[in-house]
Amino acid sequence: MNEETVKISCIIPTLNEEAHVGRLVRWLRQCSLSELVEVIVVDGKSTDATIYEAREAGAEVFTTEIRSRAHQMNLGAKVAKGDILYFVHADAMPPKCCFEEVLNAVESGHQIGGFRFRFDSDKWILKFNSYMTRFNITSFRGGDQSIFIQKNLFEKLNGYDESYVIMEEYDLLRRVKAMGIKYHLIQKDVLVSARKYIGRTWLEVNWANVKAMAQFRRGVAPELIKRNYLRS
Repeated sequence: MNEETVKISCIIPTLNEEAHVGRLVRWLRQCSLSELVEVIVVDGKSTDATIYEAREAGAEVFTTEIRSRAHQMNLGAKVAKGDILYFVHADAMPPKCCFEEVLNAVESGHQIGGFRFRFDSDKWILKFNSYMTRFNITSFRGGDQSIFIQKNLFEKLNGYDESYVIMEEYDLLRRVKAMGIKYHLIQKDVLVSARKYIGRTWLEVNWANVKAMAQFRRGVAPELIKRNYLRS
């Protein structure tokens, strides 16, 4: 693919995602406008077959010794050829029209945005979580919903702050908001794995999220937020 033809660079940070990454990459390559899109996987030295699965599915794969989503996404942005960056988690499935929606949003003047999400679960309580993401409120945002951003804005922000070993997307969105730039919410769903709820109750997971957000807003060190989150 020539650099001139790339409009969107889709960046996927991975760590031991062999069960998901191949399916995601194949899906993205089948999506509309895929001829204008490059798919980049940045792997944090997985110990499973993530790299193999990503390459077999057709992604361009880069590796790093640093297992940090912020670092991995920044690395992907550095090698990206497109003028729109689209960050997607490995266990998510954007809508089939995602690239058209992103391109249309940018052409309409939106510099950053993303989608709603819904969990791949029929549990009513998770349907409630999904429903809340249709409201354009920062607390209901996050990397699970996938985030697009114009590359020139991303570079102006110096990318993700790599000191954030957790909550890196919220830090980016906070800095964007401080610039007076509005986040554009596309009213279509990214399908997100409910795997974080396996073996844990809805209350446990969401209480951990609430505590992490409260600590983030108070300016607690990211390393401490992450330790507390993993203990919850």
